[in-house]
Amino acid sequence: MSVSVEPARLEGLSEKIFLDRYAMKDLDYKNTKVGDTVLALTKDDARFPQKEVGEVIALEGNKASILLRSGETVEAPIERTTRPIETTPSAMWDRLAQAIASVEKTPEKQAEWTDKFRTLLDDWKLVPGGRIAAGAGASDELTLFNCYVIPSPKDSRGGIMDTLSQMTEIMSRGGGVGINLSSLRPRRSLVRGVNGSSSGSVSWGGLFSYTTGLIEQGGSRRGALMLMINDWHPDLMEFITVKQTMGLVTNANLSVCISNSFMKAVKEDLEWELVFPDSSVENYDELWDGNMKKWREELGLPVITYKTVRAREVWQTIIESAWKSAEPGVVFLEHYNDMSNSWYFNPIICTNPCGEQGLPAWGVCNLSALNLSKFSKDGDVAWDELATAVRHSVRFLDNVIDATPYHFEENEKNQQGERRVGLGSMGLAELMIDLKIRYGSPESLEFLDKLYHFIAREAYLASAEIAAEKGSFPQFDRDKFLMSGFMKQFDDEVRHSIYEKGIRNVTLLTQAPTGSTGTMVGTSTGIEPFYAFEYFRQSRLGMDKQYVPIAKAWLEEHPGEELPEYFVTSMSLSAEDHVRVQAAIQRWIDSSISKTANAPHDFTVEDTMNLYNLAFDLGCKGVTIYRDGSRDVQVLSVSDDKEKANGKAEKAEPQADKQVPPAVKVAKNYNKRPMKLSGATYKMKTPLGKAYITVNDVDKAPFEVIVNVGKAGSDVFAMSEALGRVSTLFLRFGELPDGNKARLLIKHLKGIGGSGAVGFGANRVESIPDAVAKALEMHLDGEDESQSVAAAAHPTAPALSESHHASDYEDEYTSLDSPDLCPSCGSATLMPAEGCKTCTSCGYSKCS
Repeated sequence: MSVSVEPARLEGLSEKIFLDRYAMKDLDYKNTKVGDTVLALTKDDARFPQKEVGEVIALEGNKASILLRSGETVEAPIERTTRPIETTPSAMWDRLAQAIASVEKTPEKQAEWTDKFRTLLDDWKLVPGGRIAAGAGASDELTLFNCYVIPSPKDSRGGIMDTLSQMTEIMSRGGGVGINLSSLRPRRSLVRGVNGSSSGSVSWGGLFSYTTGLIEQGGSRRGALMLMINDWHPDLMEFITVKQTMGLVTNANLSVCISNSFMKAVKEDLEWELVFPDSSVENYDELWDGNMKKWREELGLPVITYKTVRAREVWQTIIESAWKSAEPGVVFLEHYNDMSNSWYFNPIICTNPCGEQGLPAWGVCNLSALNLSKFSKDGDVAWDELATAVRHSVRFLDNVIDATPYHFEENEKNQQGERRVGLGSMGLAELMIDLKIRYGSPESLEFLDKLYHFIAREAYLASAEIAAEKGSFPQFDRDKFLMSGFMKQFDDEVRHSIYEKGIRNVTLLTQAPTGSTGTMVGTSTGIEPFYAFEYFRQSRLGMDKQYVPIAKAWLEEHPGEELPEYFVTSMSLSAEDHVRVQAAIQRWIDSSISKTANAPHDFTVEDTMNLYNLAFDLGCKGVTIYRDGSRDVQVLSVSDDKEKANGKAEKAEPQADKQVPPAVKVAKNYNKRPMKLSGATYKMKTPLGKAYITVNDVDKAPFEVIVNVGKAGSDVFAMSEALGRVSTLFLRFGELPDGNKARLLIKHLKGIGGSGAVGFGANRVESIPDAVAKALEMHLDGEDESQSVAAAAHPTAPALSESHHASDYEDEYTSLDSPDLCPSCGSATLMPAEGCKTCTSCGYSKCS
């Protein structure tokens, strides 16, 4: 095994990632002094910023002169720099070892495991998940869990708003979220409470996606969202194809949950029913939680068949959509639950955003990765050292469960009840190159089965030993646990150990992508092969050129020669090789795997069909394909040009400005709304009726948006209120310059189209979001300052007098027969008729 050597300093992108994401930082800029290492923002761009590492060489007031690693000198305001307290990995390792060992019961145990964890972390043998690395020992408020699955929304406006709030709270703390939308009634189904119809599950998924985009733009860490739907849901086809319409769902990964019976119907070319519970059932709101098996089989309650389709046609649509845009992926959820150790008490309902961790409602990801490149010795795996590392890693992750703060009581109850952990790996491709095994070859499949079986055995034996010392997870049922599909694969030694001692954790193994941590460490990420041996990586730190060290070293030692055949890259492998590797590893992973089957641009729809069928037949729990060039933006590329969908390329934008832009005033990040606000209310007509849009200010910058459209209790009212809330969240969140947040919000809302439009030319309003953008635009342009009415006291009242620009909108609309919302039924069908306004849906008249 490699000898531990602490580098004096990480280099290049590795150092940037470490200092930006994982090192502890001093947030008091006044403490900055000459000689400090800092991370400076050298290109201020909301989507593609650039940060560089340097040393402060001079200070004058709030300005710092910084000598970058590249040799350039830049001037920057101190507040645009980040000063890490930990500048080398060893300082982080000390912190993590002590923090995670601190939950041991005695001082002697704490000292013992601090030493063992420090040895485990040294030289990156175990690379903790990002939230653990950033938060453990750094703050009592930072969660150590990367991702969450929250319960499927209750099928009501209040339930949807609760889910939105939960999602927002988690994302604002850096966590990704998975949501299964199958609990929401389908499009056009009856909503008795408002005598109208539902906009459908996919439209509400758009709301969750939109909010995620706001958090991504406003926060220091982007939001991450996975949306799923089950194969029986009536909105299935709309969900599959939603990303083919630009702007509907843009900030979420999508996957379809596939059952064994659906795949049987595909193979036998059978019909498939799309169904949903009968909402007229007594206590529907309390009984329905998205679990169709429980609804039909356990409760024996009726469903409504909305449509009957051919299963192969649905499958073909999934395949074609994945071929076009890499989405949706599929998760074989019934197979997942058959294999799951929690099958008897906590069903898996969704995965996290990267798909490697299937979770129950309120489940969490608790992740770290063994760096397999550190366990190569004399042409073989250092099996003894690997066994020790696996056993210590299991205890490390189990301790994380007790070391982390919990922001939701439900998360704590669930995690303490099942103690789910996910030990994974990185550096697999590097290990195989070192052992001269070609990734994807028949030899590699045998090796992978041996390697991951070994890791799984050691992990389960370690968890049983911890259970003997500390107790099994509370939901453990010995007989039922050993009946899971996964446990049936183990030999008698493992099963007997669990039978006698119990087990500490319901699951132990997960293969996460480790994109940032693997890049920081300088090895291959997750279980993937190297993308290329020379490539460009675009992230929020900028565009960086990367060289794979093991390939670079070989070429330097063999000048003029080509790399041997066991040096393979992601794009040089066939898509079938990718899936066969995934299946070989999946056998010994009790959770799931983040793995992409890369395919060339000329990979056909039929090829994609065969690949998805192969993944199911081989026992994979999910499959995702990426056909080269099927998206207009790629994180990794072999050139620094922006790839276009038509195959053409244009010159990339400059990667960094020579000098930091001038200082700008940064908006305060308010946690609470002041008691009194003032602003303006704009009355505007929209395709769904009059909207009263209030924009309130703090320090002359927009701080709050209130949107009122329609009758209280209607879907339109709920969606409008949600739009106002998430817009307000965006305006309050983060540290973009004054006005820039509002301008960015306008950019994202302006031009969003709906089912109709009102007005002409520049005054045309396409939708309620478009109206909000136009109201914000007028507000920022100051056209209403002399005449607009303060809105804080009466946020729902129309303005007493509008600006000239606002009246232009109103004058142009007054002659139009565009519908308003009916105050009786809530439909957008209140039309001028016979000198009055009459609803064409329910017959309501304003004159009667």
